[in-house]
Amino acid sequence: MHFLDQAKIYIKSGQGGPGAVSFRREKYVEYGGPDGGNGGKGGDIVFEAEQGLNTLIDFRYAQHFKAKRGGHGMGRDRTGAGADDLVIKVPVGTQILSEDKEDILADFTEVGQRVVFLEGGQGGRGNASYKSSTNRAPRQHQPGEPAEEMWVWLRLKLLADVGLLGLPNAGKSTFINQITNAKAKVGDYAFTTLVPKLGVVHHKGREFVIADIPGLIEGASEGAGIGDRFLGHIERCRVLIHLVDIAGPDPADAMKTVQDELAAHGEGLVDKPQLIALNKTDLADDELVAGFAEELADAGAERVFAVSGATGDGMEELLNAVLSYLPDRTSTETNAVEEENVDEAKPWSPI
Repeated sequence: MHFLDQAKIYIKSGQGGPGAVSFRREKYVEYGGPDGGNGGKGGDIVFEAEQGLNTLIDFRYAQHFKAKRGGHGMGRDRTGAGADDLVIKVPVGTQILSEDKEDILADFTEVGQRVVFLEGGQGGRGNASYKSSTNRAPRQHQPGEPAEEMWVWLRLKLLADVGLLGLPNAGKSTFINQITNAKAKVGDYAFTTLVPKLGVVHHKGREFVIADIPGLIEGASEGAGIGDRFLGHIERCRVLIHLVDIAGPDPADAMKTVQDELAAHGEGLVDKPQLIALNKTDLADDELVAGFAEELADAGAERVFAVSGATGDGMEELLNAVLSYLPDRTSTETNAVEEENVDEAKPWSPI
């Protein structure tokens, strides 16, 4: 599956149907009178958050969405048919932005959330509605209300409880593969991860989602490397795990580089709780690990966890610390409880 987190689409609601001009003509009816019906309502543009979607790739191939117009009014006081709404399904975590990307028009954070984004036009009045004691044979009618249309941007921010970040080759893919079934690509070169990767962690009876984003380098906020566009996917996280490579040139400097890029990106990322994890400890002895942990503490880390993504050492303590930042029920746990309640519901009986 290809990953796409931004897409520009054109949306247009349905125009209202025009009212009819008609007069009743029947045998043996001398004065029939006006009987033109009203037009039908145009279809709305509705966005709905759908569970199971995690990319906007569908909007690369379908970029124009137009709801149908309302039906024409007809004689015998028949109202035109109302058009069906056009429902556009988007992943949970999608934001709808204005064309200039300055304003957030809608934000979908829950499964099943629906927003009527553009309303269809109301149907026009038929001539029967203009009948009065002084206007016995009206011939005026109304066209339907015009449709609403606009260009919007869709931006996906994945909903994860925990964010995983660090420099390239910090061992993030190996780390997420160790604690989840994500099966992220692993390689001995920079930028192995090109798009965000999600995984579900099961630990001590709890369940939460972790998001791995491509590595950050110095100047990422200015477009260096892959840039910082994927940082938006961890803006909703409750806690961040910052992996520092013990085998890198200078772990303390590496931590500072990532912190500077978080500050440059903004959106409150630098203020989120962070758990500093000194990774790849299987490549060093205990004395070296203790020395680098002390350097990280001197550089501003409140607490340093020594872990190994390859062997799993230290994961227990780190994940215990993660649980302290999570709510009583994460989004995945809430959905699981709802599904169990549905399964346990007894069939309806009149007795």
